[in-house]
Amino acid sequence: MEGPRLGESNASYTSHAPKLLHTLKPSRLIFSNCVFAAVYTCALIALFYRHAHNFLYSKSPVSFCVTLTLFISDLILAFMWASGQAFRMNPVYRKEYPENIEKVIKTSDLPGLDVFICTADPYKEPPMSVVNTALSVMSYDYPTEKISVYVSDDGGSALTLFAFMEAAKFAAQYWLPFCRKNDIAERSPDVYFASNYSRTSETENIKTMYKSMKLRVEHVVESGKVADEYITSDQDRQAFSKWDIDGFNTQNHPSVIQVLLDKNKDRDVTGHRLPNLVYVSRQKSKSSPHHFKAGALNVLVRVSAAMTNAPIVLTLDCDMYSNDPRTPLRALCYVLDPEIQKKLAYIQFPQEFHGLNKNDIYACEQKRVFKLNPTGFDGLSGPDYLGSCCFFRRRALFGDPSTLVIPEIREISPDYIVNKPLDAQSVLELAHQVAGCNYENQTEWGSKIGFRYGSLVEDYYTGFRLHCEGWRSIFCHPERAAFLGDVPFNVLDVLGQNKRWNIGLLEVVCSRYNTITFGVKGMGLFMGLGYSFYAFSPTWSIPITIYSFLPQLALLNGVSIFPKVSEPWFLLYMFLFLGAYGQDLLDFVVGGGTIQRWWSDQRMWMIRGLSCHLFGLIEFLLKCIGIPTLGFNVTNKVVDVEQRKRYDQGLFEFGVPSPMFVTLTMVAITNLFSFIYGLIHFLSGSNKEGEGLFSMEFFLSALIVMNSLPIYQAMALRNDTGKMPIRTTITATFLASAVYAAASFIFK
Repeated sequence: MEGPRLGESNASYTSHAPKLLHTLKPSRLIFSNCVFAAVYTCALIALFYRHAHNFLYSKSPVSFCVTLTLFISDLILAFMWASGQAFRMNPVYRKEYPENIEKVIKTSDLPGLDVFICTADPYKEPPMSVVNTALSVMSYDYPTEKISVYVSDDGGSALTLFAFMEAAKFAAQYWLPFCRKNDIAERSPDVYFASNYSRTSETENIKTMYKSMKLRVEHVVESGKVADEYITSDQDRQAFSKWDIDGFNTQNHPSVIQVLLDKNKDRDVTGHRLPNLVYVSRQKSKSSPHHFKAGALNVLVRVSAAMTNAPIVLTLDCDMYSNDPRTPLRALCYVLDPEIQKKLAYIQFPQEFHGLNKNDIYACEQKRVFKLNPTGFDGLSGPDYLGSCCFFRRRALFGDPSTLVIPEIREISPDYIVNKPLDAQSVLELAHQVAGCNYENQTEWGSKIGFRYGSLVEDYYTGFRLHCEGWRSIFCHPERAAFLGDVPFNVLDVLGQNKRWNIGLLEVVCSRYNTITFGVKGMGLFMGLGYSFYAFSPTWSIPITIYSFLPQLALLNGVSIFPKVSEPWFLLYMFLFLGAYGQDLLDFVVGGGTIQRWWSDQRMWMIRGLSCHLFGLIEFLLKCIGIPTLGFNVTNKVVDVEQRKRYDQGLFEFGVPSPMFVTLTMVAITNLFSFIYGLIHFLSGSNKEGEGLFSMEFFLSALIVMNSLPIYQAMALRNDTGKMPIRTTITATFLASAVYAAASFIFK
């Protein structure tokens, strides 16, 4: 039994519990944000008045088409700006007081915690990284008998199971007793032993044992199989025998559920109870849809319900280890507040990352997505679900706040109390049953129950649907990062992951649950606009691509498409540009960022618009008309030493050919030539009225050239394996020349 349901211990709260547990403070920028939004809206109205005027007085088909193209671009930019203002209307900052938890509830009455960790490929997501994540949460400052860790291995790999068998032994014999005794802050062994830890005979012995375990796991992964020498018991041999079944592979295999630690039986070397640790690999069949990560999470919801059914669920990515052992208590500061408990679905912590280089060249910090925008959402109905670092109330996954949707089996309902041991035959049979690939047929799973299906971005989509059902969420951002994860070290991994997100977001836009038509009705205007900001983000590619080519080609052909410096309209354009960029910079710096990282962030915004946003949009459109595209790919989390070295030096890692690099290189080449052309004409005095360096066409070329410096460096100044492939440079040069020739023909 995992302890009382959440509502059962309310009687023990003091009347001042909310004040003891957390506080809230609105941002000081709310008023200024509203004033700026009003002024900027007036400027946008003036801009579209000018577009309408140009439509009416177009002198040729070419000028009409140019005006239409710029109008479409500005319309998208205006919509994205307007939707982004939702985050600035009421941002709030929260503070928790976890030290006061014991004043409002007894330790023995704390709710159980089920932790879900998802992995899919032992070669792209090293098992030792997943093990470190699991060990960091198993050693929380929380009653161990109330913690259950479920590891979903969607790759169905014996290598991952072996790694966790080794981790279970290491946790029981060394790691958990050591953490409890010394109260260390870093509970991930890899992180702890890489820090300036206290070197004693005890810590050196544990480090030796950890390295020994790590070598065994890495040797098994490298060899691709678990050798007999590592199988030391009949129980282990029986577990691995499941991989001997004919036809067992990643996409076709039966359910594998292995209890590695059982709190009712297992004790550490000091006699303390251990948390539950369960390995889960759901049944897979090529003839049955598996719904990617959302499907894996729903299997964990059902399997955990059959085995422990804790009222609180923590979802984690495999590389996102816990950096603060008191994090569950911070979440409970909100979960245990009776004033917000009834409608509270989840508490979202920001995803933060270790190992970022000084300027965060790939903008992997994602400050807006993981920190700034959730703070803005928090003043409305709460942040979107970010896919990791999130504490759910299990009840929120079963219907809206007022109506519990009962699942088809009563034993997996969120209000059911499990009173049988993990290894009971009936419990294991039920767990295997609900992990079957055909179990969800003709059920509400993925539509009204659990994590929602219908989009590759199951996190965003699930949070969106929960908010539409009337749930709210909380953003918890403590000073010490609650979780830390790894970052990719090459451009292709960054863009590939973003492209997948873009396709998933467009799936939401084109569904019956569109963020505008359905979202605004279900959540209100600002929440609907906030979700729309993400859902329509692939459309950034349209204005970014247009403004990266059209003004520059016009400049090369001596055509002016923007107001001249001497015209009053020039001031409007400059205000719109500087106002948007200035507000963005202010938000970034006030949010704790640096100017250098802001520059990297806006550069990656341009790069994403010309690559993953663009190709995600194209791939989605091809998919809609039935043309097959590339499938789901797991992001590579293996650390390459040479790539890491270049990343620390601030060098972009290209290395391999990719269509997404072609458009980037085309833009870099086109803008370099237009910049040189404009500069030469200014220096030669051929520009009249002093327009030259101050024309908007030249200004855009200069800005993009500055953003493209890493691309020029990769094209011409580097000889390492991370440089831009020659084939990509040649292809881009040819295509850029063709585009210039076509533009010259059209403009003349």
